[in-house]
Amino acid sequence: MVSDPPPILALDTAAAHCAAALVCGGRICAARAETMDRGQAERLLPMVEELLVEAGIGWDAVGGIAVCTGPGNFTGLRAAVAAARGLALALGVPAVGVSRLEVLGARPGVTVATIADKRGRFVQIFRDGVAEGPPSLDPGALPAGPVVDGTDLPCDLATLAAIAARRLGSAPPPAPLYLRPADAMPPSEAPPPILDDA
Repeated sequence: MVSDPPPILALDTAAAHCAAALVCGGRICAARAETMDRGQAERLLPMVEELLVEAGIGWDAVGGIAVCTGPGNFTGLRAAVAAARGLALALGVPAVGVSRLEVLGARPGVTVATIADKRGRFVQIFRDGVAEGPPSLDPGALPAGPVVDGTDLPCDLATLAAIAARRLGSAPPPAPLYLRPADAMPPSEAPPPILDDA
């Protein structure tokens, strides 16, 4: 008898939301999603603990972690990616990053995946779930094909986990996907010297 693979924990704080799910054998066995502009870092781990209680499993049952890497909110991306990497290290399981565009493009045929923000639109073309090139920023006219827009929506966490499951054990540690520089500028003054008392 073949047993189901261990559950995958899927995390997404890439936009104005905090979302998490436990995906068991390809289906969501517990999920939460809350709209929020800030505070994802404080809410994410308590949310995950609620999911574990709802599913009736402990941390030791988690077999891997899938995290949405963006594009999206700078601080939100860092919160989920840091949580995924920290949990993976603590639990001794792999963590895999998947972009929001990959989740949108995971469907048969040609798909034009888009995500807009206040400064423009990100676009990536997929054929049968495989990217045909890197994401582009503000390409102007959209290429031909069905358009799937994921602006301000949480990732489909079951799809996120399914993509990550195929990469478990072979993917590098997740990192935020930044397609443009941050709005904040680094300080122009030199940092103060660090004194070593040793």
